[in-house]
Amino acid sequence: MEDVSNYQKLRNDAQSFYNSIGKIYSPAFNQEIYFTSEGFNHIVFKGSRTERERPSQILRFKLLPLAVKLAKLSTTYQEFEETIKEFDVKSFKKRIRKSKVVKYWGIIAIIDGRKIKVIIRKIGDMGNLHFWSVVPGWITNKYRDTKLFTAMKGNPEED
Repeated sequence: MEDVSNYQKLRNDAQSFYNSIGKIYSPAFNQEIYFTSEGFNHIVFKGSRTERERPSQILRFKLLPLAVKLAKLSTTYQEFEETIKEFDVKSFKKRIRKSKVVKYWGIIAIIDGRKIKVIIRKIGDMGNLHFWSVVPGWITNKYRDTKLFTAMKGNPEED
């Protein structure tokens, strides 16, 4: 169990590190991956804005440098999932709900002795690839190559 007494310092340090990244080039996608505030918020919160347990957040904060390293080094992704989600968007100064295709890619590797999965997300056809999450010690699916669209274990929206 992690010591959560220095949680605020760890969170601030992780936020500073995360904010300094901006974007990186990924050989797996042959394009840039953006590190937006949405990605950091997803490390702290899950699903409908419920805060993750502190030890889970702390572990993800500590894995951020490995996640960046993995995304920069990996030439392939191991998982892919496509889904449709509703988003609040502005249209002619009104807020409306709009359905968009959301794509998730999982890059899984053992890096510096830790098995992690980095989740990259893209919303719609025009959106940029952006960092979504880092997951520690993820269980992989040995049959992942047979079913391309449902290859992820768990729920990438919340993990």
